[in-house]
Amino acid sequence: MPKFLRIGVHQSNVSGYTSKAWCIRRAGSTVFLKWGAVQVDGAGDGRKVYWTFPPQEKTIRCRTVQRAQDYTKAAIARRRSHRYEPLAGNIANRRRTADRDSQLKQALATILYVDIVRSTEKAARLGDTRWATVMNHYYVAVRRELKALRGKEVVTTGDGVLATFRAPAAGIRCATAIRESVRTLGLEIRVGLHAGEYQVSGAEVIGLAFHIGARVAAKARAGEVLVSSAVKDLMSKSEIRFKDRGAHQLKGVPERWRLYRVEH
Repeated sequence: MPKFLRIGVHQSNVSGYTSKAWCIRRAGSTVFLKWGAVQVDGAGDGRKVYWTFPPQEKTIRCRTVQRAQDYTKAAIARRRSHRYEPLAGNIANRRRTADRDSQLKQALATILYVDIVRSTEKAARLGDTRWATVMNHYYVAVRRELKALRGKEVVTTGDGVLATFRAPAAGIRCATAIRESVRTLGLEIRVGLHAGEYQVSGAEVIGLAFHIGARVAAKARAGEVLVSSAVKDLMSKSEIRFKDRGAHQLKGVPERWRLYRVEH
């Protein structure tokens, strides 16, 4: 499986990327993709790469071998144009020791996940230099709103931002503020919010709640802010209005979840 790595420095490099890995594999007419944020330890031949969170995966059925070959070739070319480097070694999952597990602490928060709609198309149209400038302004706008509403940034993955809030109302207000702010940059976002428990070990956070937040965002249309039923249930006395978007199966998440659109 060809693997590629893009090195970034959290919150300080020009495009706002953390380090990110991307993998592709073709089997006949089917293409398998895997990508996500990674932690890079060491340098040179001794460098080790670990998934920060379980990676996202996608299967693309191209119907013919030739189409699959063309898709794979184009996808690899895009990664290289986005300054990814080929990665020869494996990407590992961190193993937790008994001592480390005993230090895990439980936390409860509202989780916000923001993603740019059609970011790959926009990047291709603008070119690397202009897109890097747009992304720099995008992250400035996102972090300004997070700071204003006391949100805590957890990680950035590509053009996605994961953050936590103590109160669901603050998370919703932040989501709508980010949406309006980045529209001045010609960008549309989709946002998902979920409330749940997760585990904290030092600076690292772990939990299904983060994945649910990202999956809720994936169900949102351009410009939509969607929340899970867990968030809405906490907002029963709020003036914020919601519209029922029905029950959905979230990829990789047990059971179906009822989602609601924020109406302001």
